[in-house]
Amino acid sequence: MDEAATGMVRQAFSAELDQLRLQVEVMGVRVDQNLERMREVLATGDERLAAVAVNADDDIDAMNVSLTERCYELIAREAPVASDLRFVTSVLRVLGELERIGDLALRVVKVAPDWASISAQHATYDILVDMGESAVERYRLALRAWSAQDLDLAVELAGSFRMMDALNERLTRELLRLDGPDAVACAIRTLVVGRSLDRIADHAASIGARLRYLITGDPDHLATEVR
Repeated sequence: MDEAATGMVRQAFSAELDQLRLQVEVMGVRVDQNLERMREVLATGDERLAAVAVNADDDIDAMNVSLTERCYELIAREAPVASDLRFVTSVLRVLGELERIGDLALRVVKVAPDWASISAQHATYDILVDMGESAVERYRLALRAWSAQDLDLAVELAGSFRMMDALNERLTRELLRLDGPDAVACAIRTLVVGRSLDRIADHAASIGARLRYLITGDPDHLATEVR
């Protein structure tokens, strides 16, 4: 293959990688839409909106499968090396994080039928609302970082693992104070929501850690992803 043909092949492959990055961003926006539904369900207990979120997650799962297959196809067809291979493998990791965040959002919306009992415990419910705000904020920071391929934002996110420890401790203390015939059931449901929101924030931090590795190429940063 002459130099001109090689250049054209390389240009076409670079365009495919750019398109892949944008499609990951589109999937990220779909997840963000479900996180907004999650936040609304947490605020209102709207079971109709919870059902919408469950259906929307099917589309997110389908996108994850399609983009994952495309990554494997690119690896098999192009045998990328160095930075290109790092990009494709990083996309695979980010897709997994996005899919997991979507699943965790569903855990929250699925408690909609029990919203009245959860929200009646004002001390613990207020903490859940704060956790929800923090989780969505962290996720949107991750989405901005990926869209801009921003190293500073990636570094900020990578350093935010366990950012909800203080809120988790407060939640545990307040749950121990619950009393009454429904206390145990309410505590279990509240813990499910709290744990899910905590993990959403952690997965957002993982996106930052992976993006930092993608941009810098420093393998030492991979240890940050271990949870």
